[in-house]
Amino acid sequence: MRNRNTNIILRGISILFLTAALVLSIVSLTSYSRQRNNYPAGMYIAGVSVSGLTPTEASQRLLEVYTSPIEMLYNDAVIHIDPAAIGFQPDIETMLAAADLTRTGTSFWGGFWDYLWNLTPSETTIPLSASISDERLREYLQNEIATRYDLPPAPAVPIPGGTSFLAGQPGQTLDIDRAVLLISDALRSPSNRSVALTFTRSSAARPTIENLSILLKQIITISDFDGLIGFYMVDLQTGQEIHFAINNKQEITVEPDIAFTASSTIKVPIVASYLINRGSNLDATTTEIISRVLGRSDNSATDLVLERINTAIGPLIVTQDMKTIGLASTFINGFFYLGAPPLSPRPVTPGNSRTDISSDPDPYSQTTPSEMGTLLADLYQCAQNSGGALIAAFPDKVNPATCQLLIDFMAQDKLGSLIQGGVPDGTLVPHKHGYVPASDGVVRDTSDVGIVYTPGGNFVLSIYTYHPITNIWDITNPLFGDLTKAVYNYFNVSVE
Repeated sequence: MRNRNTNIILRGISILFLTAALVLSIVSLTSYSRQRNNYPAGMYIAGVSVSGLTPTEASQRLLEVYTSPIEMLYNDAVIHIDPAAIGFQPDIETMLAAADLTRTGTSFWGGFWDYLWNLTPSETTIPLSASISDERLREYLQNEIATRYDLPPAPAVPIPGGTSFLAGQPGQTLDIDRAVLLISDALRSPSNRSVALTFTRSSAARPTIENLSILLKQIITISDFDGLIGFYMVDLQTGQEIHFAINNKQEITVEPDIAFTASSTIKVPIVASYLINRGSNLDATTTEIISRVLGRSDNSATDLVLERINTAIGPLIVTQDMKTIGLASTFINGFFYLGAPPLSPRPVTPGNSRTDISSDPDPYSQTTPSEMGTLLADLYQCAQNSGGALIAAFPDKVNPATCQLLIDFMAQDKLGSLIQGGVPDGTLVPHKHGYVPASDGVVRDTSDVGIVYTPGGNFVLSIYTYHPITNIWDITNPLFGDLTKAVYNYFNVSVE
């Protein structure tokens, strides 16, 4: 009897346990099935946790993250940008489809078993799927950021009443290529959505050549010189020119350029013509003669050079050679010795045909500031093996060595005043100066032409002055120096 009752009890207990297990299994299975409809623990889509979320909730969370503004820091500005404005579009459907495939692609019963035993599923990551318009991003950076927030360099400006320049300020320019990379990374990040944009530092600009021209004219107008001055400068790096003339403090046209007495500056064309016609393989005697011509401005040595070009018409050959390279107002019409007759009627040139202004130029030799400056620029280009009219006109007679030889001869002129007086000691200035008394013994013409080599750039200066009464050295010489100093400072202005 006892055994029978015991069996009944045990059977009841078993049924109870089985029923409880069945109920628990059904409850667990139902709970797991519901959970399986959501994304599992440890799942990340594009770096965003979607554990336990439905696809709709996951979609909303992804949109909240990836459509939130990007913060950009540039200079002192804080800028927020809508990702859609630069063409960023997260592909939510593709990412959710990949997540659903991962969620439903595993064994149901295997997952249920892990669920029953409370086993943590391994972490699952779905990568970001998105598109970005590089073109729209660059356009935004250029038009909205760079245009608005870049700091352009401030050029140096001349100091009124002096020969120096106030230093310019460097600028900052957005590094667009780097910005594209930084912003693209931020757009693809769920958390690091702030970037500090970088910039390139640009050097302060040299003063504009227009400002230099204004400064040079101011130097002349506030000086004590009240005669006629013709000024020509060329930047040997860029070819930019400054060319003007001022008569008694008033600017006048330089079309055509004004003819001046060439005086000793004509010796540069003379030696150039000798090298063209006789070659640059010089013996010791010829070297010594040319050194006297350009180093000591020896007129008798100059006649020797002219005679070696042609005993009778050496000056006319020089004139013709200058015309060949386009110098229509530059000529020499006789030898230098006293009483030398003119070899032809005085040439009529564009420079001496003007009726509105005259420097009373010597009928024997004339030039203009621009023509003599052009000749020196051609010499420099030729010596640098970068072309020029001399090589173009005389390709079989002139080469870089020829031109450098002439420049080296010009460097022997060690006057130390005029153009040379406006540069720091040790500056290389191959040049030729000129001033000559008129028949009454009064000096009315002073000139200097040269190539100035500087750390910041090389340039040609050609300056001619005329005063109808007298060209006072203590007025003219400082003026040449100040003009040269201003140009030198323009090429070598300091920056901060």
